[in-house]
Amino acid sequence: MSTASTVPSRAELIDHLVRTRIAGDVATTRDHNLHNYRELAAGNPRYLLGLDVNERWTKEQVLELMATRVGVNPDPGHTTGADTIDVELVVDGLDRMATVLRKAADTRRRVLVATGHPGGLLDVHRALSAALVAAGCPLVSVPEGLWVTDTSDESSGRVQQFCGVAVLERGATLWHTHAPEPMWAILDALPADGWPELVVADHGWAGGAGYRGIDTVGFADSNDPALFLGEAEGTLQVAVPMDDHVADSRHYEPMTAYLLAAAGL
Repeated sequence: MSTASTVPSRAELIDHLVRTRIAGDVATTRDHNLHNYRELAAGNPRYLLGLDVNERWTKEQVLELMATRVGVNPDPGHTTGADTIDVELVVDGLDRMATVLRKAADTRRRVLVATGHPGGLLDVHRALSAALVAAGCPLVSVPEGLWVTDTSDESSGRVQQFCGVAVLERGATLWHTHAPEPMWAILDALPADGWPELVVADHGWAGGAGYRGIDTVGFADSNDPALFLGEAEGTLQVAVPMDDHVADSRHYEPMTAYLLAAAGL
């Protein structure tokens, strides 16, 4: 499967995700995963992604949950080398997300789509934004002149919308950020009755929205445990596991096509 116009079957998508290492044996290393689980449990804001979850989770509990919801190796003695994402859990997550997107389209909910991973997921979010708007969902407009500094991951820049997707931009470059502050800047600049009713995002964009009580669905890698803890606690509706930055972003096109078709968009 190679184009967004071709909708794969579940079996075809599973094969594609494993071949392209979006799932299965992924590039995200075990030591990186465990480091991030420890940092989240220790309360490092960079790894909380805007959510309030650390005090209720030990690093052992984080690993156990990630093994269940993402498919990483459950053995705490496995500390180096490769790690895994269960491809069946990826597609199950896409199906759950599709249900939320379908309900949003049916009820014309106000939506905001955002990414802190523009190098990998911008086209995914762009396609979701366009499909929701085409289905009648009003897209929340990011107010002009928003800047963030001193964020939890030391990123900073202008908050803006690009192709219907909220991003952080600095020096004519779309910025990779885990920080929730860009999302909070948008919400703080909007009247309460203009807030999105659904956010589709990743990283701190998703965590920051969930923390403010907004219905949120998002994508997360095996080294970003906060969103999965948020889903387990009910702060996020859906967190879809996957490698969020494979070498060629076109590899996400069949996944996007599957998700849109499952949502009827």
